[in-house]
Amino acid sequence: MRLSPAPLRLSRGPALLALALPLAAALAFSDETLDKVAKSEGYCSRILRAQGTRREGYTEFSLRVEGDPDFYKPGSSYRVTLSAAPPSYFRGFTLIALKENREGDKEEDHAGTFQIIDEEETQFMSNCPVAVTESTPRRRTRIQVFWIAPPTGTGCVILKASIVQKRIIYFQDEGSLTKKLCEQDPTLDGVTDRPILDCCACGTAKYRLTFYGNWSEKTHPKDYPRRANHWSAIIGGSHSKNYVLWEYGGYASEGVKQVAELGSPVKMEEEIRQQSDEVLTVIKAKAQWPAWQPVNVRAAPSAEFSVDRTRHLMSFLTMMGPSPDWNVGLSAEDLCTKECGWVQKVVQDLIPWDAGTDSGVTYESPNKPTIPQEKIRPLTSLDHPQSPFYDPEGGSITQVARVVIERIARKGEQCNIVPDNVDDIVADLAPEEKDEDDTPETCIYSNWSPWSACSSSTCEKGKRMRQRMLKAQLDLSVPCPDTQDFQPCMGPGCSDEDGSTCTMSEWITWSPCSVSCGMGMRSRERYVKQFPEDGSVCMLPTEETEKCTVNEECSPSSCLVTEWGEWDDCSATCGMGMKKRHRMVKMSPADGSMCKAETSQAEKCMMPECHTIPCLLSPWSEWSDCSVTCGKGMRTRQRMLKSLAELGDCNEDLEQAEKCMLPECPIDCELSEWSQWSECNKSCGKGHMIRTRTIQTEPQFGGVPCPETVQRKKCRTRKCLRSPSVQKLRWREARESRRSEQLREESDGEQFPGCRMRPWTAWSECTKLCGGGIQERYMTVKKRFKSSQFTSCKDKKEIRACNVHPC
Repeated sequence: MRLSPAPLRLSRGPALLALALPLAAALAFSDETLDKVAKSEGYCSRILRAQGTRREGYTEFSLRVEGDPDFYKPGSSYRVTLSAAPPSYFRGFTLIALKENREGDKEEDHAGTFQIIDEEETQFMSNCPVAVTESTPRRRTRIQVFWIAPPTGTGCVILKASIVQKRIIYFQDEGSLTKKLCEQDPTLDGVTDRPILDCCACGTAKYRLTFYGNWSEKTHPKDYPRRANHWSAIIGGSHSKNYVLWEYGGYASEGVKQVAELGSPVKMEEEIRQQSDEVLTVIKAKAQWPAWQPVNVRAAPSAEFSVDRTRHLMSFLTMMGPSPDWNVGLSAEDLCTKECGWVQKVVQDLIPWDAGTDSGVTYESPNKPTIPQEKIRPLTSLDHPQSPFYDPEGGSITQVARVVIERIARKGEQCNIVPDNVDDIVADLAPEEKDEDDTPETCIYSNWSPWSACSSSTCEKGKRMRQRMLKAQLDLSVPCPDTQDFQPCMGPGCSDEDGSTCTMSEWITWSPCSVSCGMGMRSRERYVKQFPEDGSVCMLPTEETEKCTVNEECSPSSCLVTEWGEWDDCSATCGMGMKKRHRMVKMSPADGSMCKAETSQAEKCMMPECHTIPCLLSPWSEWSDCSVTCGKGMRTRQRMLKSLAELGDCNEDLEQAEKCMLPECPIDCELSEWSQWSECNKSCGKGHMIRTRTIQTEPQFGGVPCPETVQRKKCRTRKCLRSPSVQKLRWREARESRRSEQLREESDGEQFPGCRMRPWTAWSECTKLCGGGIQERYMTVKKRFKSSQFTSCKDKKEIRACNVHPC
């Protein structure tokens, strides 16, 4: 099935899609009623005009098109679901799709075609084949079908649903059982479906983005990655409509790719800052390790940003890790209203989307670049059976996160048409300003120190400085900013504005009283958060003291103790631990009794979460060559640890190995040893002898072929006599030689003087199916010559190897 198109920016009006759901056996109108309708009317028209008890304004039934689009793309497939909220149910239904403002009594009034998903649940109506109804009347709470959008030029379409429950027909022209879709403008294919209008609001508005991750083993149990689950650092910006960070149907930039695959926002931030004329604020928030924790344990990450009339859109993204290239985020969210005001609040549930740069289908799939790169699209529950979001019924994916965008301030003159309400006024009261933090998420720093005094005591320009300490650099490939920051300044009284004021911290809590009995003193301190901008000395006090009284009626058993010492280090390096502090008895009770004052205290202490520092790893290298040149072997690949080893244990594998198979190795021919030479085939004069050897292993897979298996050599026993009787003997021997030659031709060229041999038999079956067996063949004597004097005239046997491949 084709994915329903992502939301697109369109200029046309909305579209309507409606379902009609009647049950033939349980409809509240009879065949007799239908007979009263003119026979010229089509049955589909009569379905829409059926008479019965109708109820308006209910909410227990709903019709939904997957993705909740407002527009359809001609020829695309859409999953349509009709459902009842428990405990409600329906027995029958009819589903029909009409062109807008058509009655349905003509074939051309209907738009698109339906496809049956489950034949046990749904079927086409026999008298109205363009409509879908139930297969059997029974209780049900949900049905699904596919609807194929009509061709270009159809215009808006209405899907209308009616439901039969006993003798009640539920039908609704506008509401939960009606869905209207209009045709997508083909010139805007592949972009967001919401048209971006020019903003008419005045002044600026400030917003706070808060990200709530909901991706956990409880909500998404299939293949949930327990060890390394996290959300990468959030990166985005408020921008104009001339700049697009990312969008459905578009292609991921290099910055989006690095966020999607590596969770690194560095390149994305660089791309955003390069569009300085189109961007008002860069949006950044820290990563979350692990992906989910209760809000009372860890605050949700947030970031503040501003918008104005030209840069009234906001976009952001964050990687779901580990994953091939899956993210969540918003694209071109418009915070300007049609009434020339600023949106007060946006709450959006998020499902993951695919960046189109990696073809993995599971959370921890190895790197598999998508070539060529594909368009950004939302994930669906039917993408791949191995996907953690797979649902054979094609249900919607459970949301993995929620983002809340709240307006916290407005500045400048406002021109909104709609008057402010109480919430608007409260939202603008005294927002807390925050300095923008450009620190990469892989660099962990201490807080900035207060600004130093100005280096100039005159009206000449000088400098003031503040410092911070680099605690950890998680990714050595990402540079960390300087640990010192400088600002220009001038001496006291030289700035245009009153810069002689200094900013102080809150008072630290009072120290314990200096005595444990009677009148004593206690003190408290504060520090300078920011020195005067004009470089003058801060004159505000940093310490206060006051009298204190403990146990006014001191008894002889009272004792005097020292102040509490500093707290010891926490007993744990991560997680929950304990810390202690002590004090001493300065003066024992006057009556000689034991001092009852407490001399040690202990309390719980919380250190950073255990194992929260992630293993930052490089991508896997390419697979090495196979360890062998033929046959079965092994190959390996590696990756590197990018974070420092001292930051925490990393148990991830740095090397992987797998089997590899190359073409089979060549097998050379193997032969037996040569046999003994035969006797000479002549009793006198010149003759020859032979010897043979057998093939034990046949050559395979391009191995060395077999050499000769028969050899001959000349032989001479004695000279033949030349007398007449000797001449006759030579004629007789010549005849025998010719006969022997004939026998040799009949026996595959083998020569066995003195006898006639039968041909070789066929090779016997191999004694083994694998692992090396034996085959045999025989040559037997057919006739022995009486004059034969050769002992070699006997039955022959040959043996060869077979089925030598391993079992």
